[in-house]
Amino acid sequence: MILIADSGGSKTDWRIIQKDGKIGQASGPGFNPYYQPIEDLKKNVQEILIPQVNGTVDKIFFYGAGVSSLKNQLTIKSAFLEFFPEAHIEIGWDLLAAARALCGHEPGIACIMGTGSNSCLYDGTNITDNVANLGWILADEGSGANIGKKFLVDYLRKKMPEKLAAQFHQRFPLNREEFLEKVYQQEKPSAFLASFAKFIFQHLDEPYCYKLIYDSFAEFYENNVMKYDNYKNLKVHFTGSIAFYFSDILRQVANDKGITVKNILEGPIAGLTLFHQNSK
Repeated sequence: MILIADSGGSKTDWRIIQKDGKIGQASGPGFNPYYQPIEDLKKNVQEILIPQVNGTVDKIFFYGAGVSSLKNQLTIKSAFLEFFPEAHIEIGWDLLAAARALCGHEPGIACIMGTGSNSCLYDGTNITDNVANLGWILADEGSGANIGKKFLVDYLRKKMPEKLAAQFHQRFPLNREEFLEKVYQQEKPSAFLASFAKFIFQHLDEPYCYKLIYDSFAEFYENNVMKYDNYKNLKVHFTGSIAFYFSDILRQVANDKGITVKNILEGPIAGLTLFHQNSK
């Protein structure tokens, strides 16, 4: 039996591949070792995963944010060993999950574009290059947080059409001080900024919104994808809610820049399941 986990900040998706090929699934809270104690992960395994497991677990593949350091990998591995002492356990970061889900065993450029954004060059087995991820304050081009930040700045400085600003105020009836408090003083400011993406998506017929998304994606391509050698001869793939829901514009910008985009998935778990099924 193989267990696969894709763990983000808000939720963890599990897939359980039985020996006969049948696939089970479970979902639970997200886990990030930088912000949460390991006991949170153990509780999730005990309450959500264990009831779904009937048989011997041979392999575990856990992918998530905050697991790039060896210390965090060993901490997570030790937690799983308490429940599955005989299992082979592999801990990988979310970018490896994206590469395996999107590219399989083929070379390509794999990108994440959700609340945050990231990218990597993948040779079909390993990540060989990664443009430095600088987070939503410094960069994160194309991400929900980056798009939301630009939108909020224009709203507060009255640089967007009045009708659109009025509609936004109806959805988010906050004053300047309340917006700044949510960004600078409350938890998860990037998620708050990214929450504006749904409003923008619903108003794509407004030229301001279309241009905001188009220009943000152009920045992502220019500062990430186009930094990799031979990018024009490689297929570029995306996972994440922003890429998925704004896929038409994402493909249009790529076409305008001579970039070939292939797979766009809302999340990587289905692709990861297929990858590990074919790798048994």
